[in-house]
Amino acid sequence: MKYQQLSDQIRSKSSYLCVGLDTDINKIPKHLLKEKDPIFEFNKQIIDATIDYAVAYKPNIAFYEALGIKGWESLQKTIEYLPKDVFTIADAKRGDIGNTSKMYAKAFFEQMKFDSITVAPYMGSDSVEPFLEFEDKWVILLALTSNEGGKDFQFEELKSGEKVYQKVLEVSKKWGTQENLMYVVGATRSEEFQQIRKAVPYHFLLVPGVGAQGGNLKELSKYGLNKNGGLLVNSSRGIIYASKGEDFAKVAREKAQTIQQEMKGYLEQFSEV
Repeated sequence: MKYQQLSDQIRSKSSYLCVGLDTDINKIPKHLLKEKDPIFEFNKQIIDATIDYAVAYKPNIAFYEALGIKGWESLQKTIEYLPKDVFTIADAKRGDIGNTSKMYAKAFFEQMKFDSITVAPYMGSDSVEPFLEFEDKWVILLALTSNEGGKDFQFEELKSGEKVYQKVLEVSKKWGTQENLMYVVGATRSEEFQQIRKAVPYHFLLVPGVGAQGGNLKELSKYGLNKNGGLLVNSSRGIIYASKGEDFAKVAREKAQTIQQEMKGYLEQFSEV
């Protein structure tokens, strides 16, 4: 998917919501367990319920890998079921030496047909560039994460005076462009968004941590939105596990709609979209 197509989706739906499909067989409603493929059935109903309000979907690959071949089959069916005009993210956090990264890229871009993949930057340019060689595909590079352990390294100050995450932004933006490179920025780091937008004013930012992790949607929207939208804000547990009963899809739809309505207001207030 191209940059402008993603921006157009945000404009069309008045939303920058990404639904995280962190589908855990132990957390889905019990009545689905009788289905031949409970994981896919759950995902299918969540997608049907939220598609009017979401512009992106982000399966967390670990939840599917943990189930072996059946999990991969559920994931493949999920990707094939998603409409072609929504943005798909393989939350896989890959990143290895060049020839290995190339194989990861082929797996997720050519075989699984994802639009994008999350990648760790620690091994540097030659671990990331193989992903950037694929036309109309995206790297979503980990820059500033919302987990508590993110403070262990990301906020360390270098001799240059930069923090480590700022160095990641400055160096990596030379590897790709706003057309194929996004960044993960945790919602609980909203105080850093102004600095991040100075470094990468037009790149899209994938923002996890809204909802269950306590991120402030208004704050991150104020500083993170740009003239093209520029944000994909992910909610996983807060939507997909909002109910554990047979009404789970209905409740998920209501939660997604509530977030979309809030986003619509922020788009009008803080963005030209």
